[in-house]
Amino acid sequence: MRINPVKQALKEGKVQYGTNFGQLRSQDVVKILAAAGFHWAFVDCEHGGFDLETVQDICRIAPSVNFAPLVRVADLQYSLAARALDCGAAGIIFPRVESVELLERAISWTKFPPLGVRGFGLTTFHYDHRPLKMPEMIEEGNNYSMVVLQIETRRAFEMREELLSVPHIDAVMVGPADLSISLGVPGEFQHPKMVEAMEAIRDTCDRRGIAPGTQARTPELAKFWRGRGMRFLGCSGDVAMLYERAKEIILGLET
Repeated sequence: MRINPVKQALKEGKVQYGTNFGQLRSQDVVKILAAAGFHWAFVDCEHGGFDLETVQDICRIAPSVNFAPLVRVADLQYSLAARALDCGAAGIIFPRVESVELLERAISWTKFPPLGVRGFGLTTFHYDHRPLKMPEMIEEGNNYSMVVLQIETRRAFEMREELLSVPHIDAVMVGPADLSISLGVPGEFQHPKMVEAMEAIRDTCDRRGIAPGTQARTPELAKFWRGRGMRFLGCSGDVAMLYERAKEIILGLET
């Protein structure tokens, strides 16, 4: 049975490193990230410019390098989540969630019956031409797909117990930019209000067997949160990495 490597590793209590991927439209980026040691990336269809064909190209190359592309959908809509999974996404990241009822519906879109309502549209890509029967495909698809909830607002933070009680959530990715704005400390990612809120989210995740995580802009901030128990840990992004390394090279040549 096909195994989602990130989902499995998180269940085993391991830290899984990821990054933002939403600007550079190339399958080579997937290979580079995997070769560098990243485990996953969130393919950003909320703030990035990727269309569905690019998402499919990225998702189709990822299994060959044991990499997990998780698509962050632009909104909680059936067509956005289901089609991303049909393109080969290893999971869906749901942003800006503030409703238990909507979250329950959204998660149901990622699972085939009887666990959910996802329509069956698998192709040979999903099972690599193995001679599986439909019940086997359904079971494998439900086990493989990963659900990540973003907590990005004060309201979501205050509702964390209710939100995280919804079944089939595998990980949380705190959205620090929007959460810092919502808490009145925009961009102050280590402000006591932010640290207190994120540690409370972590504790709720740990109690419920959900992997806690966040996206950090710098390795230093990522290490800060790794040391505080975040295991689904994103750092930097495709454009930021290219810019920072390019700048480092030029500075090195000029000194």
